[in-house]
Amino acid sequence: MELTSSVFDTEIMTVPGGHETIVRGGRHLFDRLPRALAGIERIGVLGWGSQGRAQARNLRDSLAGTGIAVEVGLRPGSSSEADARAHGFDVGDWLDVAGRSDLVLLLVADAALAAHHEEVFAALEPGAVIGLSHGFLLGHLEATGGRFPDGHAVVAVCPKGMGDSVRRLYEQGADTDGAGINASIAVHADPDGRATDVALGWSVALGAPYTFATTLRDEYLSDIVGERAILLGAVHGLVETLYRQFRIDGDDPVTAYERSCENVTGPIASAISDGGLTAVRDRTDPAAFDRAYAAAYGPARELVREIYDEVAAGTELRSVLLAEQRLAARPMSAIGGSEMWRHADAVHARRAAGAPPVDPLTAGFFVATMTAQVDEFAARGHAWSEIVNESVIEAVDSLLPFMHARDVAYMVDNCSRTARLGTRRWGPRFQAAYEQVALPAIGSTPDPSTVDAFLADPVHEALAAAAALRPKVDIALT
Repeated sequence: MELTSSVFDTEIMTVPGGHETIVRGGRHLFDRLPRALAGIERIGVLGWGSQGRAQARNLRDSLAGTGIAVEVGLRPGSSSEADARAHGFDVGDWLDVAGRSDLVLLLVADAALAAHHEEVFAALEPGAVIGLSHGFLLGHLEATGGRFPDGHAVVAVCPKGMGDSVRRLYEQGADTDGAGINASIAVHADPDGRATDVALGWSVALGAPYTFATTLRDEYLSDIVGERAILLGAVHGLVETLYRQFRIDGDDPVTAYERSCENVTGPIASAISDGGLTAVRDRTDPAAFDRAYAAAYGPARELVREIYDEVAAGTELRSVLLAEQRLAARPMSAIGGSEMWRHADAVHARRAAGAPPVDPLTAGFFVATMTAQVDEFAARGHAWSEIVNESVIEAVDSLLPFMHARDVAYMVDNCSRTARLGTRRWGPRFQAAYEQVALPAIGSTPDPSTVDAFLADPVHEALAAAAALRPKVDIALT
């Protein structure tokens, strides 16, 4: 997809079948931010969740000395007010902050935004820019016949990682220029022709190493599907399945945990981050990997396709909103109650001895599921930058390192409400597919065409191009 800017230099990134226009980030570009954000004197960050907390701090630091103020807006009675003030922000009522800001970032929870967006829209000053970091609101407006207000630019900057990653890698960027989380931008409405530069300025200020273009709808689809598949839902179903299988095969609990969860969050994630998807196969028994990959790819692709259809049809959005109504009186229970999670501390204590070897069964299942999501996104026409960031880079450079530091169940129980609901719905579906379809097929001779298609998949070229745009900096979790 094409990007043009009067402020930032664009570059051509070669991808399978063509090219994309991208913008590299870096702190050396911060002096261009006042030009990109021309006419913006105050940025209102509505919400102090994972993204709000990180983005407000990054924006304030990047814009220091420019005269552009960053203020936090919260709903009355918010429990986050004390923390926002402790971080040095002026905090006001969210509608008041929206009414006095030139760029209003809607970073509150999805369900709250769906319920109260009309109040926010009514509070906006003429010409204020509406900023999103997720396309959920677009999906809600389409489903309910609503629309964004006329006369306002509507832009999205969507970091390809959780809020903690956005902040921590930004801080590491003080020592390694360009360290950060990649981001996509989408310009949904541009009444005065300045929206692209505003979006790029916002993305650069967040510390994005490279920024690529998408549409708000494509972002919504890929993000919601990814949460339910390889980023969270499938990972949870996968490690629960394989832990049980390794226990059935005779492993003690700690070894079974190492071969399943620890393998995914540790050596498999590191191999992909360092060398791409084929690097995982290279670090284990290729024949065993191939059998596992061939057994898991088909059922994983079927599920990703089903998730995509349900997200596109609005079913997932409706399920989130219905669940939010129920959860007002009945909170969600935690999922980390199965037997495997009791052994996490023992596994973590053994890390000083070094990472375990890549397990071919775990590797084959995980890479097959990741590739299934990649291939489904490609078949649906998503841009390659979006495909590799939403399916691979966000997983191995943001989410899996945090899962490694804590565990998968902890991450599921502490992610956004939308992601948590989707993971609880689809994780068991992946678990059933692995147990009932993939594992029984392990003993069969793998279809060589499935493995050949993986080795020739254009994702390898696209991922290599994207990986070259970011300095190699492992996220600091302490």
